[in-house]
Amino acid sequence: MEQRVTVVTGGSRGIGAAVARRLARDGHRVAVGYQHSREAAEETARAVRAEGAEAITVRLDTSVESEVDALFEEAARRLGTVTGAVLNAGITGPLGRFTETSTEVMRRVVDVNVMGTLLCARRAALAMSTRYGGSGGSIVTLSSCAATLGSPGEYVHYAAAKAALDAMTVGLSKELGPDGVRVNSVQPGAILTDMHATMGDPQRPWRKAEVIPMGRPGEPEEVAGAVAWLMSPEASYTTGAVLRVSGGI
Repeated sequence: MEQRVTVVTGGSRGIGAAVARRLARDGHRVAVGYQHSREAAEETARAVRAEGAEAITVRLDTSVESEVDALFEEAARRLGTVTGAVLNAGITGPLGRFTETSTEVMRRVVDVNVMGTLLCARRAALAMSTRYGGSGGSIVTLSSCAATLGSPGEYVHYAAAKAALDAMTVGLSKELGPDGVRVNSVQPGAILTDMHATMGDPQRPWRKAEVIPMGRPGEPEEVAGAVAWLMSPEASYTTGAVLRVSGGI
């Protein structure tokens, strides 16, 4: 089997870290992209190596084109030809009503979640597309159920950004399909990560459990399983899919 080398942005903690560990078990070499915590990123890399796979860490802001290029260049130099990308890096800003959300927060959320994902997707496509000398590959974007629920009173701006990711996924799947690149999206629901504390409400996943048909929040590993399947040969005929992992919400 061809060696799989996968870039995971936002890979230092939460869903990104769980994805990196799961892909390692599936035999991927993993480039862990992170922005803030080098220690957490190195912990993820150690977990990947403990699974018998190679790993590197690269610090970047995904909304900065030169830093995105550097991530993919470093991954190719140290791990081999990039064959996969999990575009997980994202931010929400504080929870709150739309009318009380600052322009600065909205711009940063759109810059990271939309522009950052676009830049990473473009760089991944250039690395993998047979049109540009690549051997094909798979891209998975991390969206959110907010994309369809709208998240009133919490983060409408974030919901709008994630809806953009799903449109991006569908469009890229059609554009890149002839070039050997599959593009899919995963929409997590309320997942137990520290993102909720960062937003200002650590108990939010448990409060949301009241309206989740399965009656509980999800674990990062449950999202990672969906990502791993979309990245696997078992999903070889799956592209343009938006896979909801939400407990039924």
